Amino acid sequence: MPPRKRPIAAVEKRPAGPSHPAVHLQPFLHYLRAECGMASNTILAYRNDLRQFLDWLDDRGVRSVGDIGLPLLTDYLQTMRDRGLAASTVSRRLVSLKMYFRFLVLEGIITESTVELMQSPKQWQYLPTVLSPDTVDRLLAAPCHVDSYPLRDRALLAVMYATGCRASEVTGLRLKDVRLKERFCRCVGKGNKERIVSLNPVAQSAIEAYLRHERPALVRRDDGEEPLFVTRTGRPLTRITVWELVKKYAARIGCSRQISPHTLRHSFATHMLAGGAEIRALQEMLGHASIRTTQIYTQVEHSRLKAIHAACHPRG
Repeated sequence: MPPRKRPIAAVEKRPAGPSHPAVHLQPFLHYLRAECGMASNTILAYRNDLRQFLDWLDDRGVRSVGDIGLPLLTDYLQTMRDRGLAASTVSRRLVSLKMYFRFLVLEGIITESTVELMQSPKQWQYLPTVLSPDTVDRLLAAPCHVDSYPLRDRALLAVMYATGCRASEVTGLRLKDVRLKERFCRCVGKGNKERIVSLNPVAQSAIEAYLRHERPALVRRDDGEEPLFVTRTGRPLTRITVWELVKKYAARIGCSRQISPHTLRHSFATHMLAGGAEIRALQEMLGHASIRTTQIYTQVEHSRLKAIHAACHPRG
């Protein structure tokens, strides 16, 4: 049976004693924000994962942190598997539990974390979808006069491909973050980490056209604190809107339904690597905390080379 859906505030309103697991949820989320510096979207993901776990505990009558042992956690892991959740989803929820129980140990609420004994399920390593340079060019040219704000949308797509920024990073750009003459902008990534990303001539030209011909009609005031990309009411674009725009233009040029804002980030990284960029430099450009995350693009490039070899070699 799928877990019961409850309002977001249900966990906080649930009656709980001093040792009830739900009591420590809000302090844990505050810890992630204030001491770990995690982004709002990451904290929301932790909250949703833990809320489902707490609901599952309620269904089994568990009311004390001290009652959560390895057998119970193993049962929860099996429940997720029985529901057919992907290995990546199970792994992410297990990470949420480990962070939560480490916090409980840190606060002296429990003496040890039994969840550390649990191993994440093995995952297949899927290579990201990457567009060819020609396909990217067609995608950037897709916005046209039939769209409400083609100059904005073209600038948005061009910036995403030129910088490799995440959708949340692009929507967070402010006017003062963009230096068109110097061709770079400052973005804020995961964990509120700032980095400088470069703009190519295509992105520079697209932004200039948008700022000159469309954006003035969408905003009432024009200062550095204002968002770069705005809606028709002058509010900043959301990640969902960016996702919808990318899907819209990808469908227009006949691309796969799997194309998303992150596809442009993957394409940026793969094309940079194919052009001779060093892996460490690419790590800085993408804002990856670990080089291991960046190394997946070396596999993508190797896969491309294998395909070329198979197609072009006389005995391929």
